[in-house]
Amino acid sequence: MHEPEELYQVEADPPQLAEPVLVVALDGFVDAGAAGRLAAAALQEGQAAKPLVRFDVDVLIDYRSRRPGLRFESDHWADYSAPALEIVALTDTGGTPYLLLTGPEPDTQWERFVAALEQIVRRFGIRLVIGMMGIPMAVPHTRPIGVTAHATRRELTEGHETWFTTAEVPGSAAALLEYRLGQAGHAAMGFAVHVPHYLARTEYPQAARALLDHVGIAAGLFLPTESLTIAAERAEAQIAAQMQASEEVVHVVQALERQYDMIASGRGKHSQLGLGGELPSAEELAAEVERFLADQNGGWTGGDPDATGEDDEQGGPASPS
Repeated sequence: MHEPEELYQVEADPPQLAEPVLVVALDGFVDAGAAGRLAAAALQEGQAAKPLVRFDVDVLIDYRSRRPGLRFESDHWADYSAPALEIVALTDTGGTPYLLLTGPEPDTQWERFVAALEQIVRRFGIRLVIGMMGIPMAVPHTRPIGVTAHATRRELTEGHETWFTTAEVPGSAAALLEYRLGQAGHAAMGFAVHVPHYLARTEYPQAARALLDHVGIAAGLFLPTESLTIAAERAEAQIAAQMQASEEVVHVVQALERQYDMIASGRGKHSQLGLGGELPSAEELAAEVERFLADQNGGWTGGDPDATGEDDEQGGPASPS
């Protein structure tokens, strides 16, 4: 029988960690607007963080489903982009240490992976685990960004509005981690930022900034958002330019605004903004905008339109977990 500790290796003696927080941002599941990926990158920006824990990706990752990159130069293989699933130690802007888990979501052995992380939580005295991701929603970009909070203990989500009721959604390793940690008596929670459907496949730094704001408050950390703020300002200008170029898109966004305002004013149910396609007309409007963006050379960020949320097509409006 394979033990969970066989999946990882502690690379270095941990720094002085007094009940640290572990932030989790795994690639591979739905991450609309690349919100989780951008947030994780912002946390590591300017820090030469060395891995504290490395997981055995040869055991956990199916290379044929997500083939790592190999660079070919003239007559030889010059470089290999090896996947890495690891925990690094970081500090916030005030010098408080915390941990960050990043890398590809395991393709296999979720239960062993989660059990290994539960061991790490106990070993390092981690007081709180926080996941973060983006989910596509039928909401306009012109309204405040919403966030769904979920946790193993009710007090962790106090002050956060409930957007969803009961729903069956595709599972993820991060969601299973939160569930199993709760069963083991640990404090764990997650934030899913709401990204407009029509921006789900482009980088949306506004959503990443909202994630870090919520994570920082929950964890008691001062997290860096300066680069995301600058990127968000550029994105807003690009979105405005795209809207000026199409009266059709303006009408679509205005329709989403009316829907959002009606529900927010209390004349509807918040659950209508969420899972399950309960507002098909809104999804049709979002599809029109997506078609418009597809005609604009892959959207307004200039990035790879398939670089985020590759599972969106399978899951539809994504899970809040």
